[in-house]
Amino acid sequence: MEETSHLLPYARRKDFSVGRASDLSGKDRRFYRFLEILPGAVAWTTLIGVLWMSNYAPFIAAYFIIGFAIYWVLKTAFLSYHLRYNWKRLRHHLKIDWEKMIERFEYGHLYHMVILPFYKEPEAVIDATLQSLANVRYDKKSIIVVLAAEERAGDEAQEIAAKMKEKYADTFGTFLVTTHPKDVPGEMPGKGSNAAYAAEAARVRVLDPHGIRYNHTLVSIFDIDTVLYPDYFNCLVWHFMTTEKPLKTSFQPVPIFNNNIWEAPAVARVVAMSSTFWEMVQQERPERMATFSSHSVSFQALYEVGYWQRNVVSEDSRIFWNLFVANNGDYRTVPLSYPVSMDANVAPTFLGTLKNIYKQHQRWTYGVENLCYLLYHFTKNKKIPLKKRITIALQQAEGYWSLVTNPIMLFILGWAPIFLGTTEFHQTVLSYNLPIMIRDLLMIAMFGLVVSSIISLTMLPPRPKDKSRLLYIVLTVQWILVPVTMIVFSAIPGLHSQTRLMLGKYMGFWVTPKTRS
Repeated sequence: MEETSHLLPYARRKDFSVGRASDLSGKDRRFYRFLEILPGAVAWTTLIGVLWMSNYAPFIAAYFIIGFAIYWVLKTAFLSYHLRYNWKRLRHHLKIDWEKMIERFEYGHLYHMVILPFYKEPEAVIDATLQSLANVRYDKKSIIVVLAAEERAGDEAQEIAAKMKEKYADTFGTFLVTTHPKDVPGEMPGKGSNAAYAAEAARVRVLDPHGIRYNHTLVSIFDIDTVLYPDYFNCLVWHFMTTEKPLKTSFQPVPIFNNNIWEAPAVARVVAMSSTFWEMVQQERPERMATFSSHSVSFQALYEVGYWQRNVVSEDSRIFWNLFVANNGDYRTVPLSYPVSMDANVAPTFLGTLKNIYKQHQRWTYGVENLCYLLYHFTKNKKIPLKKRITIALQQAEGYWSLVTNPIMLFILGWAPIFLGTTEFHQTVLSYNLPIMIRDLLMIAMFGLVVSSIISLTMLPPRPKDKSRLLYIVLTVQWILVPVTMIVFSAIPGLHSQTRLMLGKYMGFWVTPKTRS
């Protein structure tokens, strides 16, 4: 894509699109490699340090673990408060007549480009997404659909794309099918490279020929299993028109992984809803938010940074940090507190489901590569205010550290002083009371699961006729699995990702298989 005079100066830099240390040279390469080692090294030092203290300094370890458990109780209460508040906000937003809300604005000049990258997903998944798009309460003639296929997916993907175009082309203003070429030098096969190719194709084939202005075009990049609620675009327009700097803003809905929730086993339901709850909590802390999965952003902003980065795994959050750095920190994410529905991770077999959940969360937690990217650019771009650089660096670093260490320390290493401590320690009152205090504090923290259980029941789609009402009991009790899922499907894959990055064994993009009964 050619450069133009209005491109942001920082976005022209060669190191702006760095994906890993090997993309750089000299001192920059060595510094970036150090940043890749840092998260995994800190995580392993923490975990090994707790074990070491439990063996050689059990009194210090015991007091540390008690203090950490108290911190966990307070953190759980804090997150539960935000979850409950966003749940109320989300329910309120679902009741609002957004079509009426935007009547006071002149928005007829706005176009909505919807990019739907897909690989080998079944026709039923793609059709359900397009059908939901056809059902929105919005002028469909202002919607530009870009169905983005992959050449490496073969003829079947092309046949599905052609069938979808034949079925839905007359529904929307434009229905464009693109095919991302395989084996492009410098690209990682995946959603980012496909979406970037599709966006540029839409610019050349749709926007420029029809004189559609980039700053009048809102791009919604959706995972192919995304099912829209009817007022999504009305809600998006309202937030776009009322935001102070809409061209320097991304817009994030709440992903609710409930399309196939009734078909999912308990562990998949808990993991899926836990992911939704985390995104709901983040909606109440917009200063910490980056974009995730399905989101919306102006075409102008995307064009100025060359669209999504083509050589990273976590392209959905990286595009936010690309824009943040390119705009010298003057960029943000606005939460919509309005939902889109997506699929829970379900495979044909239970073991296949567990394997896919692990791999999906390993890919998500590989987002730690963004921390390296941020720390690198924070040392280069001094136009970003120092306070903002320090605050964001600490927030992001703490988030990735706590992701992989907190569950393991709490549920496993919390008992280490009892098993590894010295004889002197075992003869103390502290040794006797430590497991009792940890147990009691964890039980207090588990009360947060009651809130999660209640909220999860309100977010379920209608119960299929072939599902018994007794399943609601299972849906309530299933939250006792949270300690297990936090370790097995959050901390361990996160530690796996950070260790791979630390060792330079870089990940590629893994496409989550989709099934639909």
